[in-house]
Amino acid sequence: MENDLRALGFDVRVAPGEDRLSGEVAAVPAGVRVALVDPRFVGHRHSLRLALTDPRFPAGAAPGVLAVAPQARAALNRALREPAADTGQSGRATTDTEEAGAAGGASADAARGGVAAPGETTVTATPHTLRTVPDELADALDAQGLPVHRPDLGALVATVPAHEEARAAARGDVDGVDDEAVRLRSAVKPRDGFFTTFCVSPYSRYIARWCARRGLTPNQVTTASLITALVAAACAATGERGGFVAAGVLLIASFVLDATDGQLARYDLQYSTLGAWLDATFDRAKEYAYYAGLALGAARGGEDVWALALGAMVLQTVRHVVDFSFNEANHDAQANTSPTAALSSRLDSVGWTVWLRRMIVLPIGERWALIAVLTACTTPRITFLVLLAGCALAACYTTAGRVLRSLNRAGPAARGSDRAARALADLADSGPLAQGCAGAGAALARRAGLSLPGFARPAVALLGALVLLATALWTPAGSVWPLLAALLYVLTSGLAVAGPMRGALDWLVPPVFRTAEYVLVLILAVLAARDGVSGAVPAAFGLVAAVAYHHYDTVYRIRGGTGAPPNWLVRATGGHEGRALAVTLAAVLWLGGDSRGQAQGQGFTIATTTLAVVIAAVVLVESIRFWVSSKAPAVHDETGEPA
Repeated sequence: MENDLRALGFDVRVAPGEDRLSGEVAAVPAGVRVALVDPRFVGHRHSLRLALTDPRFPAGAAPGVLAVAPQARAALNRALREPAADTGQSGRATTDTEEAGAAGGASADAARGGVAAPGETTVTATPHTLRTVPDELADALDAQGLPVHRPDLGALVATVPAHEEARAAARGDVDGVDDEAVRLRSAVKPRDGFFTTFCVSPYSRYIARWCARRGLTPNQVTTASLITALVAAACAATGERGGFVAAGVLLIASFVLDATDGQLARYDLQYSTLGAWLDATFDRAKEYAYYAGLALGAARGGEDVWALALGAMVLQTVRHVVDFSFNEANHDAQANTSPTAALSSRLDSVGWTVWLRRMIVLPIGERWALIAVLTACTTPRITFLVLLAGCALAACYTTAGRVLRSLNRAGPAARGSDRAARALADLADSGPLAQGCAGAGAALARRAGLSLPGFARPAVALLGALVLLATALWTPAGSVWPLLAALLYVLTSGLAVAGPMRGALDWLVPPVFRTAEYVLVLILAVLAARDGVSGAVPAAFGLVAAVAYHHYDTVYRIRGGTGAPPNWLVRATGGHEGRALAVTLAAVLWLGGDSRGQAQGQGFTIATTTLAVVIAAVVLVESIRFWVSSKAPAVHDETGEPA
């Protein structure tokens, strides 16, 4: 066991008895992880790894072992100071401690010839009964309200045998299970898409192991995936058939690396806050950069598909907002017992329907494979048209199912929690104009004793969005009507977010806002391009990409438990309604067809580009500052939900 612990990077020191435990723990510095391991422990090395070294949790435990991260050391101290619960057996553990500390491990371990990893120390306790000190301390931490992670070990063994016969049986169980095979299997998400499961994971897990044995980190693999995708985009931008074929091959290679980084994190438990952020944001950067590369390549061949590229990015981003918003609204919800949920559960027992439903939503694996094949074999226009059709079908399927689940949810379960209401308000990204209207509307409603009926919020938001988009689409370019519609949109946006968003369908409000803002930019840019304004759609692509990054950043901050970006950032970027008003004003000032002249129309492109650059600079600087210095937990997607 001591060799296993040293292989995991721990120093090992033996406490001769429980009365010496506090002194041994006190020799460990406060800023490192402490592990308590019963010397009679029998089990696989990976059992110890899962319980003791996962950085996502403040405390982890398995039978006979407990690990406590630096941020939970105070709770460990309290648990050690308090008498352990009487288990009815002799030898009950009662210990005292102060802050523990690491330097001491190195000198004690040096005498044994062990090699100490910086900042890791293991203290081995010697209890007198089967009910071990680590077990009692884990229960004490739970009682204090500190959740102790107890990993699902599956076929792995972790036990403290009570006698020699049990020990021999446990060792036999250990020998009967291939620890490395289990570790490799657990590196793969338990739930993933069809393409990833059957076409990538069977070999990418071995790439992950190869990376782990050479000291590579998930962040390095993530960066390699980004670079590969950017090279693929550059190949697509050549506009040559050879470039398109190379782009398709490299896009698949980028996805293999994308799967590998997560598998490496699970294989070696190399989770980090920065890694979670890089993994999430780089996926979007890779895909949307590839869209831009395809559009550039098409332009070299004399074909303009920028509007299709922008439409694909808009549709994909809105799909993600639907996923995020629905999940946050139901984060604390009770189990859904609606007929829709019941039907889904019944279909889960029919294997082929599971894979069909995972494929029809066009998750990242299927989507990138489709894009890669179409790029290599067809044209950028066909690639985007097929992608738009597939994503539209997937969006209709998933959104309809979630609406039905929400409508069928009855009683108290239909009302969201305070946390869900805050998350939806943050995802709405309402700027000072909408917030002002919301405050005024809420005050008037209180005075009049009125409240919005059940589905009023999404209905009001949808009404404002439809009026805004219809006016922009069907009125002459440069007319004042879109500006008036934008002012109405500001008002309806404020009314939609006035008060807590706890209704059954309130999760639709953020996706409606995203659709209104992004599609407005698309419509105005296409109209400008139709009137001969060069660069309008590529500039709009950059603007939507910058704003979409801000919205993805908001999502992953909420998932990390740190809340939305600071309010000053939302004010500085104007909120969705402020940006819609600004883009509409730019169209009124600089668009108008031949009556204004193409030279003046370029003002719209310049304004859109300037807005994109300013938003990208402000958002990126704040986002990088936050994630590099953040103490947020490492939140990695282990669900296999579509991305």
